[in-house]
Amino acid sequence: MSETVDVFRAEPDPEWRTRWARLLTTPEQAVRALRPGRRIFIGSAAAEPTRLVQAMVDGAWQLSDNELVHLMTLGPAPYTAAAYEERFRANTFFIGPNIREAVRDGRADFSPVFLSEIPHLLRSNRLPVDAALVQVSPPDAHGMVSLGVSVDIVRAAVDSARLILAEVNPRMPRTPGDTLLDIRRCKHVVAVDAPLPEREPVVSTEVSRAIGELVADLVPDAATLQIGIGELPTAVLSSLKGHRDLGIHTEMLSDGVMELAKLGVVNGLRKTLAPGKMVASFLLGSEALYRWAHENPDLVMRASDWVNDPYVISQNVRMVSINTALAVDLTGQVAADTLDDGFYSGIGGQVDFVRGASRSYGGRALIVLPSLARGGTVSRIQPTLPDGSAVVTSRGDVRFVVTEYGVADLWGKSIRERALALTAIAHPDHRADLLAAAKQRHWVFPDQAVPRPPLDVRSWEEKLRDGREVRVRAARLTDEARVQELLYGLSPESVYSRYHHLRTRYPRDEIQALLDADPQRGCAFVAELPEDGSLIGLTRYDLDPVSGIGELGIVIADAWQRKGVGTALMRRMVEVGRAHGLKGLRADVLAVNSAMIALLRDVGADEVSPPEGGVVDVEFRFKEFLPPASPGNSIPAEAVAVSRPTQPQRVS
Repeated sequence: MSETVDVFRAEPDPEWRTRWARLLTTPEQAVRALRPGRRIFIGSAAAEPTRLVQAMVDGAWQLSDNELVHLMTLGPAPYTAAAYEERFRANTFFIGPNIREAVRDGRADFSPVFLSEIPHLLRSNRLPVDAALVQVSPPDAHGMVSLGVSVDIVRAAVDSARLILAEVNPRMPRTPGDTLLDIRRCKHVVAVDAPLPEREPVVSTEVSRAIGELVADLVPDAATLQIGIGELPTAVLSSLKGHRDLGIHTEMLSDGVMELAKLGVVNGLRKTLAPGKMVASFLLGSEALYRWAHENPDLVMRASDWVNDPYVISQNVRMVSINTALAVDLTGQVAADTLDDGFYSGIGGQVDFVRGASRSYGGRALIVLPSLARGGTVSRIQPTLPDGSAVVTSRGDVRFVVTEYGVADLWGKSIRERALALTAIAHPDHRADLLAAAKQRHWVFPDQAVPRPPLDVRSWEEKLRDGREVRVRAARLTDEARVQELLYGLSPESVYSRYHHLRTRYPRDEIQALLDADPQRGCAFVAELPEDGSLIGLTRYDLDPVSGIGELGIVIADAWQRKGVGTALMRRMVEVGRAHGLKGLRADVLAVNSAMIALLRDVGADEVSPPEGGVVDVEFRFKEFLPPASPGNSIPAEAVAVSRPTQPQRVS
């Protein structure tokens, strides 16, 4: 794409070739066709026609009271200077760095609109476009140029504008999809030969890599992704290299997606909408990305009213949307377009894709953000959004929130559950203050303990003897309600086996103590069903810091007993516990509880003493090394046939 291309290298139709000669002019001559008091559209992102824009500003003496509408643009915005206030008034749907100061100072306007709805605004009498300044590819033999790297809302602008002025640039790729424009529609064309604006790659940090790994664990194979550009999206895409058969349906396509496509990770083979095709509305990245997009048959460029339509998005099975945020409050409200009491960016397509992915079969909508801002001094998880911060995605729309400390699953949860889940994934330095604020607002119980990080952030998919899979992970305080459900659902026989007496109450303070993670005291693990998060098993050890022996307790839901759930739980608990000083286990087991005695033998209790009074006292120390899961060790291979860390911790 860097070489100059002869626009007549393919033999053109003489009818439009004659027309071309009349269309071709200079930027200065082209902008003389603009009239005062009209609405002028400026092309988006890397397709901004910067020479036409500059010529328009240089010729401002002939214009007055012109409204300039656009999405994000990458070039300079000289029309926002104070000297041109009576000539131009910018109205942007997305605030970029080039126009942020003008919006803040009141010299430009910001219109908050869902990206999926902007094309309709431009086509209707609500916000009609009089003139469109765009940048396009050279024409083909039929006189058709391509909108190239930006179709988004440009498609609607050129379809409805009475006057089109176009820069024709041989560096602009011809992209497949809804990108063609008949050159005869243009009033004037300007020949340019210049590189398109590029977005430099961002180097991932330790925090963004941690978030990327957590997000990648929430993305199943054969998922279709929507993702943007920047540090967090780059880290997420880098973490997806081990996935298979991913698809793309996104408003913006970046270098990270291109790299996954080159590796074969993104191939769209299992997409349900436009299979085999990467769907996007604009491209932003390096020159290599623009070269790759040129006549790429695997790419389809469509306008925002189709790409961002939540109904269209939802037709992708396993649709996963990944969007960033500036802040999230404890009820789940997301601020994404305001910062420091001022407008910062725009609504964009976040809500479109959150709603579309949430309605997709097997889909997930993720909001990702670091736990800290401003050099680590401010928590991005906040009790309430500060004055001046606007809600982009409502608490009713938000599903998953991800920081480097974990994943909060908010769907269908109460304010109390949300506040606790979001506090648990906030930075540890801010959790006490967040919980205190929640208590002050009566959102959580007055005696609610501050969530501690689990002893291990991983979770594992474990295949049981009957082939079904469960997820094993460290327990958290946010599991309180589901642990109560597990315990209250036990049969009297199971209660007696666990506690050696019948119980009818499991109070909150006891459950909190059971779930609290402390390397000096102990740790609990849970087994849950991947499809709905229901808990089917719980185990915990309470550590004697002198001997290193842990007092063991375990309970399995009646319907899941003798299927290998206990084995899976014990193996992971022992593995993590040993890393934190656990040297052995002890338990008092009813002599008739043969399943529990067998389970203890599986994890190292070689000798079991004869029962005294119907109770077996079992105590043992681990061997020097914990044996791996294999057919030859003491854990039956059929109980843990598949054991792999695949999912992040989820705070629910």
